[in-house]
Order: sequence, then structure tokens, then C-alpha cells
Amino acid sequence: MTKKDFDQYITTHRAELERIREYAHRLHASVNQFYDSNRPYSYHLDMVAQGVFDYGHEVCQTGSDILPLFFGAWFHDSIEDARQTYNDTRKTAHHLGLNDTQAFLAAEIVYALTNDKGRTRSERAGERYYAGIRETPYAPFVKLCDRLANMTYSFSHSDESNSGMRGVYAKELPHFLAAIDVQSDDPRLSLPASIIERLHALCRE
Repeated sequence: MTKKDFDQYITTHRAELERIREYAHRLHASVNQFYDSNRPYSYHLDMVAQGVFDYGHEVCQTGSDILPLFFGAWFHDSIEDARQTYNDTRKTAHHLGLNDTQAFLAAEIVYALTNDKGRTRSERAGERYYAGIRETPYAPFVKLCDRLANMTYSFSHSDESNSGMRGVYAKELPHFLAAIDVQSDDPRLSLPASIIERLHALCRE
């Protein structure tokens, strides 16, 4: 999809996108979730969605996939952190105006990005987790936008917790990219090279 067509769709469907955004903000606020202890979690959700605004045209194949793609970005942590189930997520997508096919795709993206149960970071994001991402259209892209958001924030703030995560993200980057790289001809599973280069640039800065 051309960026012009992608941006035109966004302009035409601005109201629907704003409803999705506002609902996701309220949902995470309702469980008192914060980002980096002092910011509303909506700060992170908007950063992930910004990745879709900036790079979504590189993976999106049809206009009907754009709302599910943004829904996946804004709701990607809703099952893991906001007490939602898969069915809750699908119903919410319907409620916000997505049709059956779109709601299914949206819920699948969110489900794929939901960490497994585990005591450690590696257990929660193990091979089973990454396999689910690789098998789900647009999930590798949304996960990449999630990592871009986290790394951009961590590499641009200087408190103690972010200093620690900078090292974690830099060390994890080769494995992370390999884990979500599908090597498929399906563009919906692709990873924009421009984002990957930005992640490497963050590590070099």
C-alpha cells in the first residue's frame, strides 16, 4: 500500500481511530496501570500506535486491515495487563465498529502479543510466545512497534530503571529480531527495514 493511500484512509477514518484510542486509554486507566511508574499507560500505547502511523503502509495490504492494525497497537497489552480475555477483546473490536473479519484479525494480533505465564522475562517470552507472533498476520510488525516504543523511551530517559533496560534491550536485540522474523513472502508478516535500522541506531547512540 502506498503511504498516500494509507494516510488517506487514516484521514477518512479519524473518528473510528480516535474511538479505539480513547477506549484503550480508559481501559488501562481503569486498572491503574502506569508506564515507568509515573506516566499513564496511554503514553506507551500511543507510542506503539505512532509506529503504525509512521510505518504501517510498509506492511498493510488493504484498507480493511488498517483499523485492526491500529486496534492491535492500542490494545496489545489489554489481555496481559488489563484483565481482558480474548473474547472480551473481540467483542470490544465489534463495539468499536470493526466488522467480523476485522474484529477477528484485531483479537488475533492482541492474543499473539500476550506474554505466556512465567516467573522470568525469558519464560514469559519464550519460543511458544514468539511462534504465535510469527504465525499471526501483522503481529510481528506490531511487536516491532512495541519494541521501538520501549527502546525509544528507554534510550531517551535517564532514570535508574531505564538505564537498566537500555542494556537489556541492546543485548536482546539480535535474538528478538530473529525470533519475530518469519522469512515469508506474505507482506503481512514482514518487518520494515527502516524500523530495524532505527533500533540498531538507538543502540549505537
